[in-house]
Amino acid sequence: MRLFLRRRLSPLKLALAGGTLFMVVLVVLQKDVGSGSNSAQDPWFQDLVERKDRVLVMVRGAVNNLGFQIGAPQPPSIEEQQATPDHHCPPGHYSQAELKPALERPPQDPQGPGADGRGYEKNNMTPEEEKEKEKGMTVNCFNQFSSDRISLSRSLGDDTRPPECVERKFRRCPPLPTTSVIIVFHNEAWSTLLRTVYSVLHTSPAALLTEIIMVDDASTAEHLGTRLDEYVKQLKIVKVVRQQERKGLITARLLGARGALGEILTFLDAHCECFHGWLEPLLARIVEEPTAVVSPEITTINLNDFTFNKPVATAKARNRGNFDWSLSFGWEGIPEHERNRRKDETYPVKTPTFAGGLFSISKKYFEHIGTYDDKMEIWGGENVEMSFRVWQCGGQLEIIPCSVVGHVFRTKSPHTFPKGTEVITRNQVRLAEVWMDDYKHIYYRRNSNAAKMAKEKGFGDISERVNLRERLQCKNFTWYLNTIYPEVFVPDLTPTKFGAIKNSGAQSCLDVGEKNEGGKPLIMYTCHNMGGNQYFEYTSHKELRHNIGKQLCLQANPQPDQVKIELLALSGHSTIKDGSPISTEELWISVRVTIGFLVTSLTKALLLRSLSLAGRPALGRVLVVPNFFHLRMMESTVFLGTFNAADIIIKSFRK
Repeated sequence: MRLFLRRRLSPLKLALAGGTLFMVVLVVLQKDVGSGSNSAQDPWFQDLVERKDRVLVMVRGAVNNLGFQIGAPQPPSIEEQQATPDHHCPPGHYSQAELKPALERPPQDPQGPGADGRGYEKNNMTPEEEKEKEKGMTVNCFNQFSSDRISLSRSLGDDTRPPECVERKFRRCPPLPTTSVIIVFHNEAWSTLLRTVYSVLHTSPAALLTEIIMVDDASTAEHLGTRLDEYVKQLKIVKVVRQQERKGLITARLLGARGALGEILTFLDAHCECFHGWLEPLLARIVEEPTAVVSPEITTINLNDFTFNKPVATAKARNRGNFDWSLSFGWEGIPEHERNRRKDETYPVKTPTFAGGLFSISKKYFEHIGTYDDKMEIWGGENVEMSFRVWQCGGQLEIIPCSVVGHVFRTKSPHTFPKGTEVITRNQVRLAEVWMDDYKHIYYRRNSNAAKMAKEKGFGDISERVNLRERLQCKNFTWYLNTIYPEVFVPDLTPTKFGAIKNSGAQSCLDVGEKNEGGKPLIMYTCHNMGGNQYFEYTSHKELRHNIGKQLCLQANPQPDQVKIELLALSGHSTIKDGSPISTEELWISVRVTIGFLVTSLTKALLLRSLSLAGRPALGRVLVVPNFFHLRMMESTVFLGTFNAADIIIKSFRK
């Protein structure tokens, strides 16, 4: 019993003793505050006295804690319920003064060439001006003549973004991070390059813009040498770094990123213009989601007259990035579920892939996620590779509609590529081997050069990238297709047959023609054995598909109409999963033809010439629709016609 009482009394004694000790401390503090005694000269004690209020709070907390130990729970004080303010991160929102631009835009002539984002194209040009314009178009593949006459600091007019974008405020806490803007160029026109730089300076808050790093990828144009170095000295935070050898966009961006001082890396192309308030939404989103890789809404700057296509206040984001099975990037409409998820234009758009020319990313995350594949060469495929990698390894790709940047989209590149365009195929094979698992074979069937390169291991060492995937515990490509891009059509991993459809009599192949996205007739063209426009798959459902970009299907039409390629009425998933019937016009039957067949109407020599394959007389196949009309070639066009062995088309499909 005595022992029990001792145990019961011990906490009370401790509490009383502790309370007495703290009272002594309080008395000492009260006595010494403001006094000139020598004890206050002790550095530790002086510091304690100066922080009297903090000590008092600590003591009160300790006393409350003692009460809790004794068994009398106390509600938290008002001070404890409130978050302790961070004096380095003031509350509220950034003011307009705090977000003033790094460089004020000089007054602009409202009637000047290209003012307020308008286009400029001179009429009644002199012969000298015509010659200058023609030269500029040849060198740059855009109208340099017009660009050179538009102010480097031109205004883009009023802020025409949706109201929720214009009126948006940004919290001071946590603060918006700083950024380094990296611009890679190679033989860029002076006016487009400097207008890009000035556009960043005139629209980016000084407090957030650490620097602009211009990376020269071994330009040979005279104006981009000493003249550029001297010019940018006046711009203070702008600097030029150079690659002495042409190594391409990927290596140049890595060079800029290594020396960047900003917390965020923002990459821009060398022919851009930034709209009002473009930077803050990108940075704010990365504060919310540090693993987000964010792109602005990219609008067009007309390559002929440099009209800036301004946003419309009532418009909604419409597009996101995609890829096709030739591993090319493209655009598509935002699916309904994504439109419904977004409440207004301040909400980001999740995108399966991104264009890769204009984006922001945390520098730490850029390094964590593996920067770029530095064994890729020059340009091409790096954006698709990064898209797959970010999603599969735990990040996310987004388009930020409130951030608008204009870009000059050229119809062709004015530059030559060291080692030719073969480097693009090599880059694509590298990404396929690392990230696409068995789905890489879908790509290889559509690009015979890539298939050969993969077979011969001509794509370089990928062990570092494979190790990166393992280290980051990245998900497989099936997960990406099912979770991130369920809308994409996935062709058969093992189609019945695939390849070119060849007329062995005329030595030509069935071809969809240029830019045929459905609705246009097929043509016959010289066989090139490279896939592309001449690639077809014969599916287990007896469909004849051309499915590199869109899901197109060979469709019969009543005579005398030409045979066309059309968008599939049903997606492949619908056909396979729910047994939906295929339309008669899309159903093709492969019929075996022998030498003995039709002997009454054909000479043996003609039949052999039409049906020879690899130099040998053999059994042939003709594609026939159910009413037994078949494909006929007349010059370079393709029809359905009556049976004529001279027009028999041999399928040079590979099993």
